[in-house]
Amino acid sequence: MSRRFWSNIAAVAWKETQVLRHDKAFIGVVLIQPVVMLVLFGYALSNKPANVPWAVLDWSRTPASRRFVQDVMATGYFLPPRPVAGYAEGRNLLREEKALVLLVVPKSFRRDIERGRPAVQVLLDGSDPLSAARIGAYIGQVATAFETGAAPRDPAGWGMPDREPGPIETRQRFWFNPTLEDRNFFLAALGGMLLTNLCLSAMSLGLVGERESGTYEQMLALPTSAIEIVLGKLIPYVGVAYALMLTATIAAGVVFGVWPQGSWLVLLIVTLPFVLASLGVGVFVSALARTSAQAVFISVFFIMPSFVLSGVMYPYQFMPHGVREIGAVFPLRWYQIASRRIIERGAGLGEVVVPMLALTLLFAVILAGVRWRMKPRLG
Repeated sequence: MSRRFWSNIAAVAWKETQVLRHDKAFIGVVLIQPVVMLVLFGYALSNKPANVPWAVLDWSRTPASRRFVQDVMATGYFLPPRPVAGYAEGRNLLREEKALVLLVVPKSFRRDIERGRPAVQVLLDGSDPLSAARIGAYIGQVATAFETGAAPRDPAGWGMPDREPGPIETRQRFWFNPTLEDRNFFLAALGGMLLTNLCLSAMSLGLVGERESGTYEQMLALPTSAIEIVLGKLIPYVGVAYALMLTATIAAGVVFGVWPQGSWLVLLIVTLPFVLASLGVGVFVSALARTSAQAVFISVFFIMPSFVLSGVMYPYQFMPHGVREIGAVFPLRWYQIASRRIIERGAGLGEVVVPMLALTLLFAVILAGVRWRMKPRLG
């Protein structure tokens, strides 16, 4: 009995091994996943800020102020600064995420250097607390090491000790998250992460399940097109996705006090193209996969890079070129931009038009891919 028991186990294991050995798609995904993750975590991601967009409001317009801006640029963490004419323009850049820092040099900068008490104002986007604190620290280091030069002696003060030139004081202020709460950064994108997981997990098994249950041919025999079949499968999950999004948003507000600063209606509107695009990705994965195991593995393989490259956990602005553009093909990239603008910045519909258009375009492209992959008729 014992010999027969182990013989049967060995026979089943041999059969499954042969099936797995011929499943080239599954083996390919297994081999590609560690390579992709190695590249992402070894090359693309770093907690050190890079390519930081910033703006400069230079009221002083003196050689000293320009030299200070150049010293900040010389750190290698910042992109070329965008000059602004006033606070209103700088606030708009911060609000639209076109700048993460607004450096304000006062008119009295040169006179303050002569007096030994120079100071500048640094307005930072506090949506990502860790990045904001690091960026502020880098500017503070430059200000501390800035060579102001010895203050000239006042003729009326002969006999008095010379004034020592002091470092530049940086007066920092964090916008959108003044207390630098980490939970605000993550909770603003919680709905997007939950919806991505739901949509891909639910829809990746749709067409594969039809094939394995033997009803795929019956579905294709119906007087419906491939697009009609796909949209019909998506609609029920849209309601489930909205319920999940509202639950997560209300729970974040009730438990942690993180309520949307913008319109709830705008948040609901921008959620629709994101849900459709994410569900479409799940259907496309299901159309590619041959078995349920392949579908689950591919969906998990898609979810992880989506979280990493979209910006929900790590600011996409700091990613190197090439990797940053790859992240733009994930629907979660555009939804987290829109949701954080609405929840943290109080943005209106006009400020999330670009993410909505990008999500709509992604949904159209995914539908075209599903239509190409699905056979419209038997045989």
